[in-house]
Amino acid sequence: MKIHDILFIGAGASALMAASHLQGHDVALVDANPKIGAKLLISGGGKCNLTNRFTTPENYLGDASFIAPILSSFDASSTLSFVKQHRLSLEERAHGQMFCADSAKELVSIFGRLTAYCTFYLSTKVLHVKKDEHFVVQTDNGEIYAKKMVVASGGLSYASIGASDIGYKIAEYFGHTLVSPSPALVGLTLQKEQFWMKELSGIALPVTLHVEGKSFSENLLFAHKGISGPVVLSGSLYWKKGNITIDFLPHVKSMEALFKQQSKKQIITALGLPRRLIKAFLDAVGMEDKVLSKLSAQEKETLCSLKAYTFAPAGNFGYTKAEVTRGGVSTDEIDVKGLESKKCKDLYFIGEVLDVTGELGGFNFQWAFASAMRLVNGLIF
Repeated sequence: MKIHDILFIGAGASALMAASHLQGHDVALVDANPKIGAKLLISGGGKCNLTNRFTTPENYLGDASFIAPILSSFDASSTLSFVKQHRLSLEERAHGQMFCADSAKELVSIFGRLTAYCTFYLSTKVLHVKKDEHFVVQTDNGEIYAKKMVVASGGLSYASIGASDIGYKIAEYFGHTLVSPSPALVGLTLQKEQFWMKELSGIALPVTLHVEGKSFSENLLFAHKGISGPVVLSGSLYWKKGNITIDFLPHVKSMEALFKQQSKKQIITALGLPRRLIKAFLDAVGMEDKVLSKLSAQEKETLCSLKAYTFAPAGNFGYTKAEVTRGGVSTDEIDVKGLESKKCKDLYFIGEVLDVTGELGGFNFQWAFASAMRLVNGLIF
């Protein structure tokens, strides 16, 4: 009976990074997908936003005292040094987002070479785990045995590439507390009062979104189901229930000044917004397009609401459209020094399965890599 030194549940970003640094040990990875790095391959339109140069603990939802030391021990510059060492060409986009210059396949290929020494159990679904003298992992292809086990199974997003709740089930089996998982980095659906936005599907524009004390300035995309785009995805991380506020006119510093300077122009041209948007908004509030100088005080106030349009979304687009999963294994029960379970010796959790979730823009892969290296540096065989 073969007993591996360490077994990773999952063969995604965090597991591959960790396994790439454990040569000299008997390492195995089990994953339901037929290939490694499935999420890396499809992220960022196939170019994988692998980190963000401006990563800080403030870019994450979770316990900052847990997140900060892990990020500082393997920061964005460490990730960039690692991939450059392996000659991966990078492309920097807005706000410090770092992508593969050509294809995420190159990054996965690097991990493939570095983990060639490992045993892979691919197209293999984990059904149940128990621990006697060692870990016994029951799969649909038989049992796997290991002295140490690392849960790196990710969250519930991307069911199309094998996402499942197995990591949460393992955590609960060993007595861990779960912070209720929910979709994050996801579009938001609308209440009846905002259905006028549904007429605008396909229109994108820069806005500023405020939610739970956080502000994001990026493009909003109107979609069939509601609102999406980078600004909404990041904002959705912090939204649970209640109001969000959107400034549709971030380019306008003073509405009063606008009313004076553009007094001879019609509303539909004076605001500098897509005509379809203004028309749909005016129809929704029962106003007609007119010259600004002829607006009543009430009509001016209605237009000013576009600077701070406040409403409560009805919900979100769900896991099928979510980039990541918010919530997960409570970090209160994980040793920050090496990510070992405080409930079960030789059991570890890394990556998205933990209750740490980053904003849009490379922060979640950076967390995957940082937590992986924290594990590697804390392991004692």
